[in-house]
Amino acid sequence: MVKIAHIELGDFPLLLAPMEDVSDPPFRAVCKENGADLMYSEFISAEGLIRDAKKSIQKLDIYDYERPIGIQIFGENIDSMREAARIVENSNPELLDINYGCPVNNVACKGAGAGILLDLPKMQKMTEEIVKNTKLPVTVKTRLGWDDNSKYIVEVAKRLQDVGVQALSIHGRTRKQMYKGDADWTLIGEVKNRPDIHIPIFGNGDIDSPEKALEYKNRYGVDGMMIGRAAIGYPWIFNEIKHFLKTGEHLAPPTIDQRIDVCKKHLAFSVKWKGTKIGIFEMRRHYTNYFKGLDHFKEFRKRLVESPTEAEVSEVLEEISARYLGLEV
Repeated sequence: MVKIAHIELGDFPLLLAPMEDVSDPPFRAVCKENGADLMYSEFISAEGLIRDAKKSIQKLDIYDYERPIGIQIFGENIDSMREAARIVENSNPELLDINYGCPVNNVACKGAGAGILLDLPKMQKMTEEIVKNTKLPVTVKTRLGWDDNSKYIVEVAKRLQDVGVQALSIHGRTRKQMYKGDADWTLIGEVKNRPDIHIPIFGNGDIDSPEKALEYKNRYGVDGMMIGRAAIGYPWIFNEIKHFLKTGEHLAPPTIDQRIDVCKKHLAFSVKWKGTKIGIFEMRRHYTNYFKGLDHFKEFRKRLVESPTEAEVSEVLEEISARYLGLEV
């Protein structure tokens, strides 16, 4: 049984990665229904929380069906991160996660996200202050290092464990790689298999099939896996991996009607939570994957992303159902 503090997650938990403008409550809802064991919010700016910025505060929304859930924060100022942790605690998640992995310029180049990997003493101090000032279990998501010359993840893991971090998720790329190239899990496995590391270690990066999940589980010995981009428009991946790990057999892929049903649920919640304009707009990134593999789908995709109302999108989805009825893809 893998546990983060007192939270039991099963024998080999699958985590939904925190993804900006993706891992919102509507997306988390369909992932939870399809097997995600632990989910994290989109990352939230510490400065935004302190300023009571509307977008940051909205990201604290938690629904009971999501539990256990972690709220993830980022920032470069220790005092601000400590204060943000207090605000997060009041929203009552099960976990507080610190983002030490975001590679985008306007985060990392300011010393937040993956940028803090250039200053390990500051990273350790910031983490220690957050751990001391919250009752929540604290976890961290990070990367192997800033670049190929600074893959200090073993040292990072030991420092974080020493100051009280309860679990660590490691993306198998450096900041310089961004999301390019293949994720290298070698150092993730090295961290997990060190005798002086006793917190759960979750691997992240390129897990996009049950076969790869089984291969990496056996090869690197991690306690569980965090899945990000492969779940966008395909939340079934969590149950598919679980079933394959347990039985060695594949679940039947979702039918067109199953895809449409989940897509509609996702869309309805998105509109309810964010309003029609933003809810419709932010669903557009998901359609291609919901219907990946369908022949001659380009016409429908164009109409889906151009439809301005939930009713019009639903009408297109009904046409898709009629066109491809009974197919598995």
